[in-house]
Amino acid sequence: MRKQQQGFTLIEIAIVLVIIGLLLGGVLKGQELIQNARVRNVITQQDGVKAAFFGFQDRYRGIAGDYLLASATANIPGAGGTCGGNGNGLIDAVSGGVAESICAWYHLARAGFISGNFNGVGASAAIADANTNNSPANPFGGLMQIVWDNVYSGTASNVHNIKTGSNIPATLLAEIDRKIDDGLPNTGNFRFSTWGGADAAICTPAAVWAITSTAAQCGGASLF
Repeated sequence: MRKQQQGFTLIEIAIVLVIIGLLLGGVLKGQELIQNARVRNVITQQDGVKAAFFGFQDRYRGIAGDYLLASATANIPGAGGTCGGNGNGLIDAVSGGVAESICAWYHLARAGFISGNFNGVGASAAIADANTNNSPANPFGGLMQIVWDNVYSGTASNVHNIKTGSNIPATLLAEIDRKIDDGLPNTGNFRFSTWGGADAAICTPAAVWAITSTAAQCGGASLF
């Protein structure tokens, strides 16, 4: 007697395909949600630092990091005599042997405008020694910077800006740029920056944000 061969019916195959489609759709949607959350996180972080900068300026009639040492000691709770700037109204990377870009985080934190227990160590170095003890990190571990400089792409002149820090995928920076600016790394108020070791040839080839998965060590700058 001939044995009847068993197999899947068209309905069973269709059900399996539907389940696979739902699973793939769920995975892709989950990845999109994670990406959106990371984008919002970086944007919120940048906006928070900007608000802290202006809040400090409004309260103390000076610029965080640039604030004179004597003024910081007298007016900022718990600031002590750790660090202070030259009072020229700019957050200089290094001026007169003082890294005001590191003092800025110390002043903002001690004044209660940002969270963090930054120690200001490295502010007196000839070259700013940024690390997690004196500078905040982005969600990907890259160190941020608030400074008056021109270390960003495109037509550059010295302005106050907030560096996101490196280690951020270029695809995420592109999404940030589209949400808050013009979507291009070399123009507008959000641009590519080499701060932290990012490479323009990898992150922004042909003056656009890279969309390859290998462009993961990138960073930007919010100009204001």
